[in-house]
Amino acid sequence: MNPVSLQAHLREIGVPPQRGRTSAIRQLVLQAPAPVIAKALGYHDKTATRLVTEAGGTWSRYAPGDHSR
Repeated sequence: MNPVSLQAHLREIGVPPQRGRTSAIRQLVLQAPAPVIAKALGYHDKTATRLVTEAGGTWSRYAPGDHSR
């Protein structure tokens, strides 16, 4: 199934796809640091950080980078 047909099916049953997508992303950035979400979904770090702020999240103590040492 491609995004266009999925969007059509969601609209047929009364689910607005853009709102659902936005809600899902905002929930994700509350559960994990913005850089992690940005990398996983292909978003820019600034976009993910803005979403965290809009959603009311903090993650101000997250130190990005390689922690495997």
